[in-house]
Amino acid sequence: MEQLYLIRYGEIGIKGKNRPLFENKLVNNIREQLKRAEPKQLDVYKTYGRIYVRTDLEQEEVVERLQKVFGIVGICPTKRVPLDMEKIKATCLELVNEQLDTKGGKTSFKIIARRSNKGFELDSMELNRELGAHVLINTEDGRLEVDVHQPEIPVNVEIRSKYAYIYTQDLKGVGGLPLGVTGKAGLLLSGGIDSPVAGWMTMKRGVKIVPIYFHSFPFTSDRAKEKVIDLAEVLAHYQGEIDLHVVDFTAIQTEMNDKCPADLITIIMRRIMMDIAERITIKQEGKALITGESMGQVASQTLDSMYVTNLVPEMPVFRPLIGLDKLEIEEKAKMIGTYQTSIQPYEDCCTVFVPKTPETHPTKEQVLAGEEDLEIEDLIQQAVEEVEVISIVGE
Repeated sequence: MEQLYLIRYGEIGIKGKNRPLFENKLVNNIREQLKRAEPKQLDVYKTYGRIYVRTDLEQEEVVERLQKVFGIVGICPTKRVPLDMEKIKATCLELVNEQLDTKGGKTSFKIIARRSNKGFELDSMELNRELGAHVLINTEDGRLEVDVHQPEIPVNVEIRSKYAYIYTQDLKGVGGLPLGVTGKAGLLLSGGIDSPVAGWMTMKRGVKIVPIYFHSFPFTSDRAKEKVIDLAEVLAHYQGEIDLHVVDFTAIQTEMNDKCPADLITIIMRRIMMDIAERITIKQEGKALITGESMGQVASQTLDSMYVTNLVPEMPVFRPLIGLDKLEIEEKAKMIGTYQTSIQPYEDCCTVFVPKTPETHPTKEQVLAGEEDLEIEDLIQQAVEEVEVISIVGE
């Protein structure tokens, strides 16, 4: 049986003349997300201020999928009825009774009417009174009470141009901006907890990510690479399609280990990664880089370290986690579904050749001196040209 859903969005509604662009992108993203479930029936369309979905998919699957679509703030299983007060009353009562069947004891409710169609016979206040009275009179004595502040059953009634839309459930969406409206950025994706969360947080602001992973076989195992592929697959549930770029970093790390001061290896490695990631991102028409760094979390994430790292790329570097602590990042990783994969014990190249006493306050002059003997431009070009691209499609 088909079900209609009213989709609420947030900040898109204040985008002025660009609003249709954001709305159309959100409609397309909703359609693409639900099409992956192969429904027999799917219709996604918009009216002013609202988007609607009609599909035969099970409600649980619809909600689970739409909660991965950036830009949605509310998912409301909805009844659409003609602009007839008797039918509106009957539908309000039906939905309240459905909710009462799931609850025990005394329950509170409230009618929340909105009338965008000013030609309708009653205004919002009159609708609230008349519909509320009808529901109270026609339910079992003592079961219902009115609570205008925190009702357990909020009955939303939207009077629009052709129909009334009535719903009692408003299931929370992820919010943000529709994916793709603000361009592309390269994500330095490791197998740890932080970088997938940083990618997700940037995706929430409408940015498509291009994940870039640095692999150092045999210093790191192929299981580490598989772990990163698994993380990219989780992120693809939100983005739809992702091209994971795997960089062969072995020769460059070997050269660094042979010629760089031990206490500067980590920061020099980060600078080279930024260089390679920027070149790959430019090829993919990206405009920024994303990292999972959080201020002061490890030696390479001090303000001094990030300063000398930022001297390498010309494009901006986004660090969405900069003000979060480890516990906050872990909570977000659990929420988006990457945590259990990230904690698998397969180490990435960032753990190779880690010095016992890394420099935590490097200067530009120190780092440039430490890089003097490196002969890696050809290795960098080769790494960029021979990057392995793994195409991943979200389920």
